[in-house]
Amino acid sequence: MRSLLTLLACALVGAASAAPLPAASRAEVDALLMRLQSSGCEFNRNGSWYTGAEAKGHLLKKLDYLEGKDMVHTTEQFIALGASTSSMSGKPYLARCPGKPTAPLGAWLNTELQALRPARAASAPSPAATKSGAASTAP
Repeated sequence: MRSLLTLLACALVGAASAAPLPAASRAEVDALLMRLQSSGCEFNRNGSWYTGAEAKGHLLKKLDYLEGKDMVHTTEQFIALGASTSSMSGKPYLARCPGKPTAPLGAWLNTELQALRPARAASAPSPAATKSGAASTAP
């Protein structure tokens, strides 16, 4: 009984120390997985091809696992540790997109991340706009 309580206490301490991705990184990962799902690309894992939606589901499970182990804190870490290779076989994941050669999924995701960041920055309000907006509402 005592060992069961010790095991339970260790599990609770481990769960309490696990941290989710910071909000900005989680938003990037979610956006990347949405791009993958809607891209028309196929995803290869251990020799079998899957749809973008299936890839998204699989990668979300890997993200949950990595967050539970407190192993990822950035989008780049998620790509490197969870979305580039199979943790079972060590084989790289691949992306096969219409009209393009098959490529490593990690490279595809990094390219998409670089395209996503300027688009997100452009859609965010600038600090000057936020200040001027706040100043105009002051009495």
